[in-house]
Amino acid sequence: MIKRFVVGTFEEEKVLFPAVKNVRRAGYKIHDVYTPYPVHHLDKALGLRETSLHTMGFIYGLTGTLIALGGMGWIFAVDWPLNIGGKPHFPLPAYIPITFELTVLLSAVGMTLTYCWLNQMMPGVKKHHFSPRATDDAFVMVIELMEKSNEDEIKAFLRDNGAIDINTQVAEEGWWFGRYDQEQKLYRTEEPVIES
Repeated sequence: MIKRFVVGTFEEEKVLFPAVKNVRRAGYKIHDVYTPYPVHHLDKALGLRETSLHTMGFIYGLTGTLIALGGMGWIFAVDWPLNIGGKPHFPLPAYIPITFELTVLLSAVGMTLTYCWLNQMMPGVKKHHFSPRATDDAFVMVIELMEKSNEDEIKAFLRDNGAIDINTQVAEEGWWFGRYDQEQKLYRTEEPVIES
């Protein structure tokens, strides 16, 4: 789905935080904020909920534990019970190393795949980059233009809140498969406004 965005670039983190709060207070819809490094408490300023990745990690780990104990218990106690020196058919202490390893394996692999799925990160996936400086030295705030939004009003608002580069971009909201060097699916609609 093609959408229009107003993109504001900020030079410093200390200017970005008040701008995010002011934009949210004004009722504009922030699509995302891109930063060159992790910024503490930016998720709270944006009003994002806490991730549930740790819950999924627990579920994957529990699944690994149950598969290990259930599999070894069924094999050695039900399907093919052997009398090895009079030991019990379900020697739990002997199963702990394998159970631990399968728990850690499923938890780690499951959380990695879930993280990649939630963030749409995999080989061949392309997403629009609103500003190349977001991976270098600038903080980029992207505001989605709604039907009743006044583009000039949003640009003036960003300018008043410390944005040094403001432009409008048209982009597809989601992701697609392809290569960056072969197709340019998304584009800028105007030259950036540089404030002195």
